Amino acid sequence: MSSLKYPERTVEECRGALHPKALAGLRRFNEGNYFDAHEELEDAWRDESGAVRDLYRGILQIAVTYLHILRGNYDGAVKVYGRSLKWTQDWQDVCRGVQVGKLRRDADAVMQEVLRLGKENIGAFERSLLKSVEYEDEG
Repeated sequence: MSSLKYPERTVEECRGALHPKALAGLRRFNEGNYFDAHEELEDAWRDESGAVRDLYRGILQIAVTYLHILRGNYDGAVKVYGRSLKWTQDWQDVCRGVQVGKLRRDADAVMQEVLRLGKENIGAFERSLLKSVEYEDEG
């Protein structure tokens, strides 16, 4: 049994640099522009060939989750968040400078509040709960 907490392929992938489109996507995410964040991260996902594609996919799905929340789409938020878990769970807490562990915890806290509010009260979601992605900006 491996002593690694994370799959070896993800450990290796975390040693690289972020794709320029991923950096742009993280900037858009942190501006609260979740639609454009999704677009930039999707471009990075398409351009990459390694396992890090899955990390980009997970972050872009969190962006879409947040977009659904802001649009009052409870069902969409819950569905997309559930999908994001598949793509964010196997990564180290820090990967390519992205604070993935914190992002997971922040997104989980957001979803706990969404679930607490329920479909009927999603419009009362407090936007300040949507935290930025912390990362090392290489540019």
